[in-house]
Amino acid sequence: MALELDTFAITALILVLAATVAFLAHRAKQPLIIAFIVVGIIVGPTGFDWVHEAEALELFAEIGIAILLFLVGLKLDVNLVRSVGPVALATGLGQIVITAAIGFGISLLFGLDLLAAAVVAVAITFSSTIIVVKLLGDHRQLDELHGRVALGLLIVQDVVVIVVMIVLTSIGGGTSGGGSVDIGAEALRILLSGGGLLIGIGIGMRWVLPWLLDRVATSQELLIVWSVAWAIGIAALTDVLGFSIEVGAFLAGFALASTRYREQVHASLSGLRDFLLLFFFIVLGADLNFAAIGAQVPLAIVLSLFVLIGTPIIMIGIMSLMGYPARVGFLAGLAIAQISEFSLILIALTKDIGLVGDEIVGLVTLVALITIAGSSYLIPHSEKIATRLEPLLNRLQRRNPRSTEPDTGTRYDAIVFGHGRFGSQLIRELVGEGCRVLLVEWDPFAEVNLRDAALADRVDVVFGDARSPEFPQTLPVRDVRFIISTVPDPDTNLVLAKALRHAGASCPIAVTVHTEEAAQFYRAALIDETISTVLHPFRDAADDALTTLKRLERADADAD
Repeated sequence: MALELDTFAITALILVLAATVAFLAHRAKQPLIIAFIVVGIIVGPTGFDWVHEAEALELFAEIGIAILLFLVGLKLDVNLVRSVGPVALATGLGQIVITAAIGFGISLLFGLDLLAAAVVAVAITFSSTIIVVKLLGDHRQLDELHGRVALGLLIVQDVVVIVVMIVLTSIGGGTSGGGSVDIGAEALRILLSGGGLLIGIGIGMRWVLPWLLDRVATSQELLIVWSVAWAIGIAALTDVLGFSIEVGAFLAGFALASTRYREQVHASLSGLRDFLLLFFFIVLGADLNFAAIGAQVPLAIVLSLFVLIGTPIIMIGIMSLMGYPARVGFLAGLAIAQISEFSLILIALTKDIGLVGDEIVGLVTLVALITIAGSSYLIPHSEKIATRLEPLLNRLQRRNPRSTEPDTGTRYDAIVFGHGRFGSQLIRELVGEGCRVLLVEWDPFAEVNLRDAALADRVDVVFGDARSPEFPQTLPVRDVRFIISTVPDPDTNLVLAKALRHAGASCPIAVTVHTEEAAQFYRAALIDETISTVLHPFRDAADDALTTLKRLERADADAD
């Protein structure tokens, strides 16, 4: 039943409902995106029909999308783009092409026409950066190998989706006016306007924006207002030029990404982004026409299962060909096994320019709801799932093309597994104590930095899988003084420690943890002496810092 209230009262009521449903979703450990779409369904024509005139909500939604794309561009500085590397590029493009091809075939089998099948296939290839970063960060997996691979892949996906949006808006600009269009003239117009825009932004990045930001950033409030104005202004400019607000907002963020204020701007606008985006998802839910999408439910279920199950399989195949362990490919694939908020923005864009109808928008939205909900449960349990599937993953394992064996004639004082931040510093300290170190790295494309001459002379590097029970047999474990694993995963460390003991290691074996829960996990292994000690770098660093501060405090007191 329609509710006769003014725009302010309706908006306030919707916000109260959104806060209530979001609280329930949070308690159920579901992403808030789902809650906001459900709110849209409740307040839309399918539910209570509270939203008759949605101009205000749609305006907030458009601003939210612009801020989201602005912050995505803000994270893609030139140096980061250069450092994405062959692994992220190969996995990202490979996953997009294979997923799109299979999704296109599935859509055709269910009776979609060629254009609708192509749009759906593209939409299901992109994963949610927000959800992946949130869930991996909550479970301390961002710094692990599969987390780093997933983040690199997401960067590639973000760039590709921007390119797709540019193409779509170019198509839309040529078809929205109706009648015949001179394709050559339209292409020339797009080329000239786009080129002029890029040149202007390039000049701003080089000579104008750094100077201007130095003066704007003297006030936090001014920096926030100026950043929003810059993002919305460039988005409006690209809209006038025939592109989309998404493209302009992304370019506005990219223009600021190489400045020293990007983290400050990102932190300041993240809350505004999250608030405004809820209107996009509410409007999307309100626009759902369940009468039109009822026939698409079987296809939505099949596509959702393909995303949840097929994505890890695709990633295992791609990454195994590149020499990565099958377990890493599975974990990276499980992390990205959902479709993105960008997929929903993309499908809404295709509807706006007349490429698809309500039933396709509803189809992709249903797939998003199912996969985001499923992913929110799968990612927290990904390590346990991988352990259960270990026999199958081992059968899928290919030999690492960079797998090497150490020089059996060299005597090492220590073997260190992993060359992350803690591992690299630990190696430097061991070399400083006069130790000769064997570094074992399981990322086959890792760039191990041994530029220091002292390190290069006293550190050798081999590549291999720490979880492989056979790999420790190739290492000179009988004569070393210490073995240290800087890999934070408890399951990996326990498998590794048992394999090292089986290979004849009698020296102390130390493992690394990041949480107290992980430290408790090793209690049984410490008792049976499989593992000798547990290193807790974060806690130890805090203890050292506190000791230093107390010593300074006593020194000041003595001086007084």
